[in-house]
Amino acid sequence: MNAEPLLVIDDLVVEYPAKGFGKRPFRALKGVSLDIRPGECVGLVGESGSGKTTLGRAVLGLAPVTGGSVRFKGRDISHLKRKQRRALSDEIQVVFQDPYSSLNPSLTIEQTLAEPLRVKKMSAADASKRIRGLLDQVGLPANSADRLPREFSGGQRQRIAIARALALSPELIVCDEPVSALDLSTQARVLDLFKDIQEATGVAYLFVSHDLAVVRHLSHRVAVMYHGEIVEYGDGGQVTSAPEHPYTQRLLLAAPVPDPVRQEQRRADRRRLLESQREMEVQAGVL
Repeated sequence: MNAEPLLVIDDLVVEYPAKGFGKRPFRALKGVSLDIRPGECVGLVGESGSGKTTLGRAVLGLAPVTGGSVRFKGRDISHLKRKQRRALSDEIQVVFQDPYSSLNPSLTIEQTLAEPLRVKKMSAADASKRIRGLLDQVGLPANSADRLPREFSGGQRQRIAIARALALSPELIVCDEPVSALDLSTQARVLDLFKDIQEATGVAYLFVSHDLAVVRHLSHRVAVMYHGEIVEYGDGGQVTSAPEHPYTQRLLLAAPVPDPVRQEQRRADRRRLLESQREMEVQAGVL
């Protein structure tokens, strides 16, 4: 973890044009900075609308960078042309939230996994061998290659999406809410898979989630986003168990517990924090 950062996001600003004449653009990211080192998982946490998915999309070249920079291995990738971005795909990959819509329903799993390999001019024999290895790596049987996505459960489909992201041996994978569509038991198995893959390959993750409990499972560091800004950033264990910022404390209290008395107390504490934070923002002119 003492290596030079693999990815450096510096003072990043993303704006979207406003609807309506004369209206100011919507600023989704307001000067965000963070870095990811080789083999590290940085969790990015926030509620819907906080800007966390926009940050992941900016790294992937899918969101307009208005200011600041995104640097990968020392190279500014903020404004790459389409051909340059495609060339970068063997180093930066993505796993999306919905494991079904991210897979072509008319292609077999072998055809899906073979697509990026064919683009890189891999021979049919080598591609077939690589696909068998990928299926084994994500815990799926070899006969999965001849089946269609609809024949698999949600957890299995997400394993296929992970295999596709690993096909070209990337150095960084952007994981955009990759377990939020799965039930709790399946979530745990897929998170363990992410962890095992990282230990085996040394791949780095930018892991986007709304759930502190999820990022606690595998993140070395955690960044918490609120209204397009990072409000807390530090060691994963510290941020997810004893956060300092009121917003992070609210996220932690949002996780349910099986004890009804404790759950009611957590709800009351969360409401108190929310009211206190709103008062502070009104005084600061944020709201």
